[in-house]
Amino acid sequence: MQAEREETREHEWYVPKFGPRRFRLLVGLSFFPYTLMNASYVAIGSLLSPGANLGRMGGMVLVYLLAVGVAAHSLDAMAPSKPWGEFLSKRQLWALALAGLLPALALGLYYAVVFAPVLLPIGAVELFFLLAYNLELFGGRFHGDAWFALSWGFLPVLAGFAVQTDSLSLVSLVGGLFGFSTAYVEVSASRPYKALKRQASSSPLAPRLEAVLKGIVAVVLVTAAMLMVLRLG
Repeated sequence: MQAEREETREHEWYVPKFGPRRFRLLVGLSFFPYTLMNASYVAIGSLLSPGANLGRMGGMVLVYLLAVGVAAHSLDAMAPSKPWGEFLSKRQLWALALAGLLPALALGLYYAVVFAPVLLPIGAVELFFLLAYNLELFGGRFHGDAWFALSWGFLPVLAGFAVQTDSLSLVSLVGGLFGFSTAYVEVSASRPYKALKRQASSSPLAPRLEAVLKGIVAVVLVTAAMLMVLRLG
């Protein structure tokens, strides 16, 4: 029987091997490459719109960085099956979650009221998934790969497009499908990768899954960067 390491995120590919253990655990908790993917989806949606306003794009990217990068991951660490949040108390995790969520809600509401009312239903659905997925509410019914891809891949593209146009279009839906499919690949590879990294003994499958994760992050970030270059050009 294979021995298992303590179940934390410190063994994942994006966590540095240097520094105090608490620092490495905090980096692991941040999921920062996947947060950058999520922010890139918002940028992609904005850049697919005609005449994208870069200020509004940056503001909506900040909304998702706060809501997902800080709030969602703090809530995720409090879910029943997530022992990797134990290095922080529940009070500290709630403080982090609220510190990310409240300004994200305020900024998102500002953009919805001033520029794009269509963001209101998108934001309401995203808030539902932020709570239901990460806290594993309703018996974990919404804590599945397809729901993850919808909320973290598909809807952010729509939000990025909507903040520019106050509408949705076929182009935004196609962009959303790109977000859904790449997010689905990421989460589908991440779950077995996480399980393998818990094992003290190495598995030949772990490096392959790690390559998939690095590759899908790169694809999304490069796509956003290329769209930005085309827009600026």
